Amino acid sequence: MTDIDFRENYDRFIFEANELEVVWNLQSEEGFAICESSQYDDMLVMPFWSLEADAKKACRDDWETYKPNPIRIDDFIDAWLHGMEEDNTAVGINWNDDLEGVEIEPVILIDDLLDEE
Repeated sequence: MTDIDFRENYDRFIFEANELEVVWNLQSEEGFAICESSQYDDMLVMPFWSLEADAKKACRDDWETYKPNPIRIDDFIDAWLHGMEEDNTAVGINWNDDLEGVEIEPVILIDDLLDEE
């Protein structure tokens, strides 16, 4: 994917998350899917998707035991993103089938989600 594709995917996430009022991450019996960031040094990243179908595509290989987990947009902003900011964890946005995409700091995503409302 190109930077333009990543930006379009990010914009789609903002729109769909606000429109559908839900986002999706991956959860298993062990917890939530998380991995090392490819864009930030010494930082973990937790991926989220705006559509359940896109989240399901990531449930393979190392994450084959995971399932999409819905999160209400209010909880995502008020609890998840603020907690991730405190934990110094980045947010992965609408990653593609190769688990590539935007990684962003939670505070920036909060601002973008609230600006779109």
